[in-house]
Amino acid sequence: MRLLAPTLALTALAAGGFGVEAFTAAPLRASSSSSPAFAARHLTSMMKATVAPPEDALNAGVPENENEECIRSPRGSANDWEVHKFGGASLATAELYRTVGDLLIREAAGRNDAGPIPTMAVVSARGGMTDLLVKVVDTALQNFDEATSALTDAVESQIALLKELAPPEITDVIEERFRQDERDILSVVQSLRMINTVPAVTMEVVTGFGEIWSAQTLHAYLQTRGVPCEWIDAREILIVKSDAGNAGLGEKGSAATGGVVPLYAETATRMANWWNTVGRDNGFLDLEYDGPDAKSPIVVVTGFVATSADGVPTTLKRSGSDYSATVFAKLTGAGRVTMWKNTDGVYTADPRRVPEAFSIASLKYDEAIELAYFGAQVLHPSAMVPCIDDEIPVYVRNIFNPAFEGTVIRGRSPTLEEVNAKGKAKNWRSKRGEIPIKGITSVDKISLVTLEGASVIGGANVAERFMGALADAGVNVLIITQASSESSITVAVPENEGERALAAINDGFELEFARSTINSVSCNGGMSIVAIVGEGMAMNSGVSATFMSSLARANVNIRLIAQGSSERQVAVVVDGNDTSRALRAAHMAFTLSETAASVAVLGATGQIGSSLLSQLSDQKENLAKEIGVEMRVNIAASSSSMVMGKDGCGLDAEGDAIGALLDDGDDSLEFDLDHLTETMAADVNPLRVVIDCTNSEAAADYYERWLASGVHVISPSRKVAAGPLERYQRVEEAQRDSQVNWQFESSVGSALPILTTLRDLMETGDHVKAIRGSVSGSLAYALSNLSEDTPFSEAFRQAVDKNYAETALLEDLTGLDVARKVVILARQVGLNVNIEDVEVESLVPDSLKGKEYSSDWNVMKDELLEDIKVLDADMAERARAAESDGTRLRYKFTIDKETGRCQCKLEAVGNTDPLYRLKSNENLVAFETERYSTSPLIVKGAAAGPDLAAAGIFADLLRLTRTYSALQT
Repeated sequence: MRLLAPTLALTALAAGGFGVEAFTAAPLRASSSSSPAFAARHLTSMMKATVAPPEDALNAGVPENENEECIRSPRGSANDWEVHKFGGASLATAELYRTVGDLLIREAAGRNDAGPIPTMAVVSARGGMTDLLVKVVDTALQNFDEATSALTDAVESQIALLKELAPPEITDVIEERFRQDERDILSVVQSLRMINTVPAVTMEVVTGFGEIWSAQTLHAYLQTRGVPCEWIDAREILIVKSDAGNAGLGEKGSAATGGVVPLYAETATRMANWWNTVGRDNGFLDLEYDGPDAKSPIVVVTGFVATSADGVPTTLKRSGSDYSATVFAKLTGAGRVTMWKNTDGVYTADPRRVPEAFSIASLKYDEAIELAYFGAQVLHPSAMVPCIDDEIPVYVRNIFNPAFEGTVIRGRSPTLEEVNAKGKAKNWRSKRGEIPIKGITSVDKISLVTLEGASVIGGANVAERFMGALADAGVNVLIITQASSESSITVAVPENEGERALAAINDGFELEFARSTINSVSCNGGMSIVAIVGEGMAMNSGVSATFMSSLARANVNIRLIAQGSSERQVAVVVDGNDTSRALRAAHMAFTLSETAASVAVLGATGQIGSSLLSQLSDQKENLAKEIGVEMRVNIAASSSSMVMGKDGCGLDAEGDAIGALLDDGDDSLEFDLDHLTETMAADVNPLRVVIDCTNSEAAADYYERWLASGVHVISPSRKVAAGPLERYQRVEEAQRDSQVNWQFESSVGSALPILTTLRDLMETGDHVKAIRGSVSGSLAYALSNLSEDTPFSEAFRQAVDKNYAETALLEDLTGLDVARKVVILARQVGLNVNIEDVEVESLVPDSLKGKEYSSDWNVMKDELLEDIKVLDADMAERARAAESDGTRLRYKFTIDKETGRCQCKLEAVGNTDPLYRLKSNENLVAFETERYSTSPLIVKGAAAGPDLAAAGIFADLLRLTRTYSALQT
């Protein structure tokens, strides 16, 4: 017999601190139930506070009667119990219940011919059920009809699933219990309208039914398979004590550990009683564990739920089923616990945020506790504790990939005393192949509460009162830091407790605020904790430096830093919007994953852009294998459209296929620089790069914004580097302020290291006197091939056909292209020049410079190449004159640092000039410096064509990624 709805309602109200006198006249109904004493105990607990027996050892469960059996040593079994825990994601459908049931049967049958294994399964509510039951309670006060509908949906969906798994002779009695539970719950939530509030215990009572229904559903399926099985309502076994102020479910995904402690003496006694009554009635004590009829029991237990020492239903808080599993493992003396999840074990980071994360083979208990405390959702923070003393290994495996070994958690980390005894600390990078951390994790929805300027009161007194006020208010403090100089204290608390913490501090220091002896108290929400965890951090120097440097390079601002005294974790608090970027940056920094660059390519369908995309695709595997670098093209854009990858994982296409996406892909968008900029700024990848392969002034105007938001820029385009001096200086300042890179090596000599060489000279203390050379691929080709048989116009046509010329062909012929490169070089040596300051000789007459040509490039090309035939006679004459003098025509530039004069012109050079032997596809730059005064330092090589230009951009990108990786250490 059990007391139904009124009893549950009275329990909920009494536990919530409300008197029950007004309700005692309600008649009590009785009905048959699978747990006849449960509701009666609640009523008794209200009338008389019953305190659980004092905590003892687990031997409280050892039977005193020789006819009784100890559950920790099942008669005839050569194997210890094994406990399996299944979460809601593993129990979302009838098919998944079958999968779980079949897996349990296989596990119970034993491994390696070692005989059957006594098996216990701890189950969560079906996926989504707990949230549905929370909705029932939350909506009851405002809209009882909606609450009723939600409850009906919950019950009917569970019954429908039940009926898929077992025949009516098994399900009928279970269905009736479910419907009776529905009536009980409805009465409970209806009573809430009378008091117009929701006691915390009511939420725990109602949501716990999800696990109760789930356990019975799995048990029903096991019955159809003919295996020895039974289910346990953990509220009848597991007795716990909760800290004050810890009522309720806890925040979903909360960092709080729960503050719930099992009372093992009472719990062990109840477990032993169950085994020797219900277990005996089911024949578990008489099973044969060897021979042809060997079998072992499978016991299904409700996770999450428990009963308080006062007999009131409670829970182990959100995600507490892990804790249930390890508690029951301790009670049964289990040989192992397996947490079945939907991932391949415990990962180095959340794979939803860090796609490169991978499964960790093994962890120590201490490491697992730290990871769980700091937000690793795969484990409950308290779950390890019951296993530590008995050294019960915990396995984390994938229900959808049971063949994968997953992660095993066992053993303790060395104490600091043991670690310090090993001697002097060494830099972790000197221990090649040894990574000091096991994982990187985060806790979202954090608030920072800060008390400032309390030095007048005295530090110790401030800290004591500060923490006391928070404790009295039931605020869960996750991290604390204190500045001794001003007795300022900052704590990190769950965001939903931030205002409560603020109010508690204001109340606790009310007098001091009135006297102005304390400056202020503040609460800042929207934060996240990011922590690195691993026992290898102790006595290994450089770990914190690597962590902090990685965040700095990713442009992540740190609001608070704390290191655990165990030296197994370092935690920081960052803005919530930066969490994913921080996780990825740290993951890369400790070489847990490749250095990945998130790349946006503008001008992706142009000659240079297309060539670059092909080179990135061709070298993808080699980059990953040889230098641990991945280039992810997340955005590709043409002049009219753009495509974007999802979740920072890159586009679905590579190389030439990207052009097809831009032309007619379903996911292509209209080209929008604002949208592109916002996407790059929001990209969670720590290394973000825009490559501008266009000749667009509109794109040039965005460089400053990109750099200011922490995005690196690579630009073969000369619009900024040789553009207006004021804009150039603003971009340079944005680069310095944001500590990012603006690379434009390829803007001068394609793949030749011209700017790199120049910077190296200057940074090593050399002084540049002059720079001379030729940096026009098209003019180098045309002048080298100019002859009596090949007029200049034809030679230039050949250069154009070989893609040696700029898209704007007239810029090559007027000298404007070379003049821009001169401006770039001149600015590098400290000359603040604009394009107007360069003396430029144009090869075409003014009449052609001002002529309007077709917007169609092919038409324009034909028209211009026809027009420049007027140059042929003059160029032929100049070539003959040069040849007669033993010289050769070259389009040469000169930068004189001493005078500041910059010029580019057609010049006949003698055989002592390095340009004399310039080949038709080459660029050459000669640096005359104090060190290279007798013979200039020459950089020379092929530099014409889109492939070489793309190679120069590729080199810039690799240089940037190497710099990024190096600066993280």
